[in-house]
Amino acid sequence: MSTTISNTIETLLKNKRYSSLRDVLSTMNEADIAALFAEIKEDSLPLLFRLLPKDLAADTFALMDTDGQELLIRGFSDNEIKEVFDELYVDDAADIVEEMPANVVKRILKNTDPEMRQMINEILKYPEDSAGSLMTTDYISLRPKMTVSDAIKRIRRTINDAETIYTCYITDDNRKLLGYLSVKNLLLAGPEEKICDIMDTTIICVHTLADKEDVAKDMNKYDFVTMPVVDDEGRLVGIVTFDDAIDVMQDEATEDIERMAAISPTEESYFKTSDFNHARNRILWLLILMLSAAITGGILTKYEDACSAIPLLVSFIPMLMSTGGNCGSQSSTMIIRGMSVDEIKLKDFFKVVFTELRISLIISVTLAVVNGIRIWIMEGDLKIAVVVSVSIIFIVIISQFIGCTLPMLAKRCRLDPAVMAAPLITTIVDAASILVYFSIATRFFNI
Repeated sequence: MSTTISNTIETLLKNKRYSSLRDVLSTMNEADIAALFAEIKEDSLPLLFRLLPKDLAADTFALMDTDGQELLIRGFSDNEIKEVFDELYVDDAADIVEEMPANVVKRILKNTDPEMRQMINEILKYPEDSAGSLMTTDYISLRPKMTVSDAIKRIRRTINDAETIYTCYITDDNRKLLGYLSVKNLLLAGPEEKICDIMDTTIICVHTLADKEDVAKDMNKYDFVTMPVVDDEGRLVGIVTFDDAIDVMQDEATEDIERMAAISPTEESYFKTSDFNHARNRILWLLILMLSAAITGGILTKYEDACSAIPLLVSFIPMLMSTGGNCGSQSSTMIIRGMSVDEIKLKDFFKVVFTELRISLIISVTLAVVNGIRIWIMEGDLKIAVVVSVSIIFIVIISQFIGCTLPMLAKRCRLDPAVMAAPLITTIVDAASILVYFSIATRFFNI
């Protein structure tokens, strides 16, 4: 949001120049207005919202955050609620209803048309993570025996009720999905041609109970603007639009990032989550990682005599642990990313392991040679240089093996692969690094 526009709005509001305010807001995009409303004082929000034209007001309302929506609804008259929700698309209305407190929901449903109320309830009955909860029932449907001329007339009659018209779906009298047709091909066809002769019968669709993340991936795979959603009998019940698919991908990416940082996913944004909830979402994994680090301490205690005999061995422990942790984290990050975009599948387990083995050999030998030369020059001890270099080779290979296998094993156990990310991998690799290092050192020096 431009600072100039924000200052202009505040000045006009302060001087009570409401006509000018309306003119300025009318020229703005609904997303920018929603961002503006998130920054202004709450007591000014109802006034500014009422200055918006009817269509723009509904589009803006759908993009506002939940707190702003609830504030407006509580201040709306029954007639204002009806006007706003009559202009909303069904999926947006269902999303809003789902986020509101029970008393606000009752008031919303009380003041919406019976048809809208029924469609909202239909969407809300589906599981939260399903295609059914994501879809809208506002789409264009045509019949196979229609002429192109008849189809265009139908589109013109129903265009205001449809969320998108780029793709029209062809159904029979029982709403069974028969095919689809782009508006581009419709306009290029002759007016007397039949829809059944020009439609695409290659049907790609999803079931109402399909996971919404899979729906977003399929839309990206097939480059779809919309994805048809069908029930058990193949009847078209709605469509998922690309803007909703983008929201799903953004939410899933955020969730994966939080899991990879050993944080339980949050429903609210950063600033709307309380300090207590932030701490609660982080502390469990931190406790687990802290207690598991005791294993590393136990291993060090076991090799206390070796450390006493050759104190110089201790100085290389941080470097070896960080190298192992970094290698494991890099490997796990690549695998988790590959699995999230379906590039890597469980059947590729051995292929992934062999790939990472080849990579780790190149990396480990390079790091070992560089460190060996550095230690020999700086410490003047060839034996220590050999021990550290050999340790690095084994540590890098083991670390990358752990980093690539744990996310895939998690997926096999129906867990989120992102759980097996940097913090957990690093903790496991730290213990493995110390064990490998002192196992090699004690054998080499016979201590």
